[in-house]
Amino acid sequence: RLEVPSLPVQLQVSFIGYIPKTITVNDASSKIEVKLMADQVLIEEAEVVGERISDKQKQAPLTVESMDLIAIKEAPSGSFYEGLGNLKGVDLTSASLGFKIINTRGFNSTSPVRSLQLIDGVDNQSPGLNFSLGNFLGAPELDVKTVEIVAGASSAFYGPGAFNGVINMETKDPFVFPGLSISTKIGEATKAGESNLFEFGFRWADVISNKDDKPVFAYKINAFRFQAYDWEATNYSPVENSFVDALNPGRFDAVNIYGDEYRSALDFSGDNSSNARGLGTIYRTGYKEVDLVDYNTDNLKVSTSASWRLKPEKTYESPELIYSFNMGTGSTVYQGDNRFSLKDIEFYQHRMELRKKNKWFIRAYRTSEDAGNSYDPYATALKLQDSTRSDNSWRKVYYRYWVDSIGPLIDEDYPALELLGYDSVFSDDGTFLYTLPIAGYPPGAVDQWYTDNADNLANWHSQVEEWTNTGYANLADVAIDPVGHVVPGTQDFEDLFNQLTSTKNNEGEGGTKFHDLSSLIHVHGEYIFEPWWLEEYRVGANYRRYNPVSEGTIFSDTAGTVITNSEIGFYMGAQKRILEDKIILTATVRADKNVNFPWVISPAASLVWAPNATDFARISFSSALRNPTLADQYLFLDVGPATLMGNLNGAQGLYTVQSFLDYRNSFSGTNITGNLDTLVQFDISPIRPEQVRTFEIGYRTTIKDKLYVDAGAYFSWYKHFIGYNLGLDIGFDPIFTEAINSIDVYRYAANSINEVQ
Repeated sequence: RLEVPSLPVQLQVSFIGYIPKTITVNDASSKIEVKLMADQVLIEEAEVVGERISDKQKQAPLTVESMDLIAIKEAPSGSFYEGLGNLKGVDLTSASLGFKIINTRGFNSTSPVRSLQLIDGVDNQSPGLNFSLGNFLGAPELDVKTVEIVAGASSAFYGPGAFNGVINMETKDPFVFPGLSISTKIGEATKAGESNLFEFGFRWADVISNKDDKPVFAYKINAFRFQAYDWEATNYSPVENSFVDALNPGRFDAVNIYGDEYRSALDFSGDNSSNARGLGTIYRTGYKEVDLVDYNTDNLKVSTSASWRLKPEKTYESPELIYSFNMGTGSTVYQGDNRFSLKDIEFYQHRMELRKKNKWFIRAYRTSEDAGNSYDPYATALKLQDSTRSDNSWRKVYYRYWVDSIGPLIDEDYPALELLGYDSVFSDDGTFLYTLPIAGYPPGAVDQWYTDNADNLANWHSQVEEWTNTGYANLADVAIDPVGHVVPGTQDFEDLFNQLTSTKNNEGEGGTKFHDLSSLIHVHGEYIFEPWWLEEYRVGANYRRYNPVSEGTIFSDTAGTVITNSEIGFYMGAQKRILEDKIILTATVRADKNVNFPWVISPAASLVWAPNATDFARISFSSALRNPTLADQYLFLDVGPATLMGNLNGAQGLYTVQSFLDYRNSFSGTNITGNLDTLVQFDISPIRPEQVRTFEIGYRTTIKDKLYVDAGAYFSWYKHFIGYNLGLDIGFDPIFTEAINSIDVYRYAANSINEVQ
């Protein structure tokens, strides 16, 4: 782009090793073609100076970070995707070896629903979870040309998912990058006894020309295989904010042991009877994650594409028809609300696109997934326990063994009651009647007994735990469940574990396996106009349809209920250069409509000032929309302590957790049901789209061709920020209406009533 006062003008074109040529330009709208002749005169050695940061990136009104081909090869990490974590403003979270998560601008999460990941313009999200599973279905490293990360609200051109940032990957065009590429990586774990890491990549691309020797057809084939043994989750310390510490004789709730969580039925700390001496708070025998999860991680990705140039004589300016197919499968561990074992999951993606580069495109794609044999290890641990013995039955057996076998040992040296004094008794009119002796334990005697018997208590609890897991204390009402715990490694454990993980996690089958055959269909079109009075004027529209299918294991599609969800969006934007290109103005506006929510408008505007070739100052205002995910709308997942719920229709008549704790603490000797006045009810409004507005300023400069500086500051306001609300559904006894006979805990997706900044 050259600013000139008037036409015609003369341009001199030169290149090292060629004869310079001068041409005359009479019309700014006509195409300029220049062909240089090779210079036969030998030239002296020349130094070529270039920058890897393009003017386009410097002129961007938002914060943009990128990796080019060189940076991808030189990334100081196991893969280019991990290398993204080294870029400014990018957070990389490793949920497992096979699952890396990219977040930008706060609210870091292993479920990055506020970021959008695109590969050649195609959304890489899981159709059911509505966020990208890292690079599990992503592009193989050998096929990645560039990675661009746009931090901040970018809904205008990218759509509702571009809320906090966009990870935009571009793969290698087979017309430009033909040939064979092979790579392999091996790694050895530093922990003895663990398997090595192995990775293999293959890429083949070729170009076919027509009889005029013009490239007309190109194709590429990619294959990628990764396998390793993941790090084991073996943190057996107490969870944060645990009721007891690691010294509690009756055990504790460990981080990576499941099923050993606190249960009120196993809390004897408030029981002052002689039978409960030394019991305190006990914890049920749980299951270690290493006994529930296979840490062998593998990932196989295969992708192919075919490109046809409809007018090969125009080479790179020819309209192009593209078909591509991507497939990803494998097993890994995912850290979400629970730890999930993603086993034999599969993703398939078909894309058809007709385009003219930098001018227009029509793109359609379909993504489908299969959860394979994935299951919830934590829920599996709870169901293993429920399949052997209920918490109440386990409590009864433990208590009986303790009273019968440990009680006599405690009685031998437990502090004896002593006469501590007398208490006077008076009548209502103040007349002295008589005195009563007061008996009790000497001050500090009970605490000292617990200190002296710390080792004994630990041994006694260990013995009673073993007896409880293998016997039933001859209790008639527990005889139907003679064993309280199945031991990992035994045939009984394997049979029960395989039964639970191979049956669906719904009310009908009662297992822990996920069923997910969800799919996503997306159609997107865009056209760029170039009127004489604007740099460009861009218009576009997209339509998306979700078809979640979980058969009640994830969503509320139970009893034959079919869920569909669709959304549509329109956008337009313009760019204008003024003052001889020193100022670049842009403005965009987008309108989105989800079938369950009203229209939302997202405007944006920016100004970039470039007083010279090295300095760029920017100021921008942007806004973005995030429609609630399928989980926010339709989730129905029992994870043990609570049921996770979508919130399309709201919830009424729930009780706050704190008010229930107040109610429980209001028990007294004469009031065994607690004070109902302490219970507080509340309602949750139906979920609605989340919105953000961001104001950003920045400055980019190059100092003496050696140092590139990019400084920026931003501030964001979130409206209807989507989080969660906990509520209790309390059932009261139909006869004794002040008595509670059931409590269910629910976690609903909900909007914040406050503005989040």
